[in-house]
Amino acid sequence: MTGVPTTGSSSPGIRRRELGVLLRTLRTEKGWTVDQVATRLQVSSSKVSRLETGQRGIREGDIRSLCDLYEVDAEQRLRLTELARAGRERGRWQSRGLPYSTYIELEAEAASISDYGLGFMPGLLQTPDYARAVVRAAVPRWVPEVVRQRVDGRMARQQLLFSEHPPQFMAIVDESVLHRVVGSAAVMRAQLERLLLLADLPSVTLRVVPYSAGALPAGNNKFIILRFEQPGVPDVVFIEGLTRDEYLRDPHEVEVYETTFRTLIDLAASPDVTREMITGMIVRYGAQSS
Repeated sequence: MTGVPTTGSSSPGIRRRELGVLLRTLRTEKGWTVDQVATRLQVSSSKVSRLETGQRGIREGDIRSLCDLYEVDAEQRLRLTELARAGRERGRWQSRGLPYSTYIELEAEAASISDYGLGFMPGLLQTPDYARAVVRAAVPRWVPEVVRQRVDGRMARQQLLFSEHPPQFMAIVDESVLHRVVGSAAVMRAQLERLLLLADLPSVTLRVVPYSAGALPAGNNKFIILRFEQPGVPDVVFIEGLTRDEYLRDPHEVEVYETTFRTLIDLAASPDVTREMITGMIVRYGAQSS
């Protein structure tokens, strides 16, 4: 390990994940299991696992104990300490009070985003009216202020696509997403017109899996693969659930999803054919809303 990182350039979530990877590397270099480290530190095995997966910030006391245990040198100790401090900082998205700020921080740092969904348009491509209808359908009891907060947060995230160095964003949606009327025919028409505009961005690729593709290799409704350029930060798969979300980091599990996404690309229509499909649906919705 050489050099001290510039911690201000990445989100706290990324810094925690980078720190976790380094801690796991130090442990494996010693040939120790998580349980063995937990026993030596007199803490629970689950705590050691959480620290190595970046799920929680690390206190400086814990860093000192781990550095002593792994016998790291002064340069390594400084790097780990700086990463721990950066990982405890409050991310800019946390101030919005959004429950998924962890995901948004990872999304903002990703070099590429591969988004697959069976139910709705990807959040980064939604119009405000479409997003509002989706949020209201998800939790009907939410008060208007909460709905507004969620929609505003989604719109703010979309600025990522227009940044100086946007991630490479590929979205694959099922054809049913084009036919499912969310909000109204007018809302759908505006949403599909928005898709065509965003698909013109050089960093955005949109592909639709037609009904003729048959059975799909992915049974779950939604998953997103995030890839990073930062050294030591592995890819992660985000799976959106009804009661809780999952972040898969195991390389073997991630590879399963990456292989599945490549299969979906093969099944999907080309970007040009996708554009034709969307254009046809815009005409249909236009007739319904006139």
